[in-house]
Amino acid sequence: MKAFRIEAEGKLGRGAVVDMPLDALDPGSVLIRVHYAGINYKDALAGLAGAPIVRRYPCNGGIDAAGVVEASEDPRYAPGDRVVCHGRGIGVSHDGGLAELLRVPGDWLLPLAAPLSPKAAATLGVAGYSAALAVDRLQALGVKPGELPVAVSGATGGVGAFSVAMLAGLGFKVTAISSKPGAETWLTALGATDVCAPGDLDDKPLSRARWCGGIDAAGGPVLAKMLAACDKDGVIANMGNAAGVELETTVLPFILRGVTLSGINADNSMETRRRIWARMAGDLMPVGLDDWATTITLDEILPAMQRMLDNQATGRTIVALPAAVASI
Repeated sequence: MKAFRIEAEGKLGRGAVVDMPLDALDPGSVLIRVHYAGINYKDALAGLAGAPIVRRYPCNGGIDAAGVVEASEDPRYAPGDRVVCHGRGIGVSHDGGLAELLRVPGDWLLPLAAPLSPKAAATLGVAGYSAALAVDRLQALGVKPGELPVAVSGATGGVGAFSVAMLAGLGFKVTAISSKPGAETWLTALGATDVCAPGDLDDKPLSRARWCGGIDAAGGPVLAKMLAACDKDGVIANMGNAAGVELETTVLPFILRGVTLSGINADNSMETRRRIWARMAGDLMPVGLDDWATTITLDEILPAMQRMLDNQATGRTIVALPAAVASI
């Protein structure tokens, strides 16, 4: 089988497409024939020695995958079942989805229900799931469509783009925040009612209220500016650090406006995963999902990862494994 396998290179790791035997795969009760797997910024860092993401070497990359059960020792799954797997350490401490086959415990899997296909599930992947978690959190904490928009930072990335589309689909006005030149047309097409750059935001500890809430995929100074411009009782959900891991802010948004900063982590219970995936198959499914992702092959992974690290990628990139290509 072919796999994008990451080997140790000093303190970090570097990946390459290799041939590996099936018995070298990590153990698990279900063997999956992978059709599609997503790659994101974290995968790129892991594959190009950008950060110490991988916890053990060698390890197949890829933190999400969708495909069809090939063989199963778990009575809940049978050959031919369509499934999706993300998180749970795959691509980090357990062989991941960037390979023709993936073997994992049955407890890590979610059945794919119509109308989601393996391609649609991989297109959503961790990025779509994280965005849906954030939207769900805003709603749970009382953010509703109104006069003020919801701000979304890192809007041209996978999480940001899904957040824009999901919020717009629910009737929210959306301000997309992006540093990428020329992205306004694309973001408007996703549903953004306004587009601005991080540099357009005030540096004041507390600025005029511009939005009722926000989804932040950037972190750092961008998150601080979003907090400062959030309206009374607003909620900012954060799950990213592309602009930095340090947060320099004041207590003013919290004590004068009652703003809530809520962290989003995609490592959730299966109950939460099932509920969020059901929403992504329903009211949170982005319009035109089949056309959302750039589809590449295993041999194109390294250049695609480099584009991500160079901030030249837009939206989602998914890898079509040979099983998917054969089924077209």
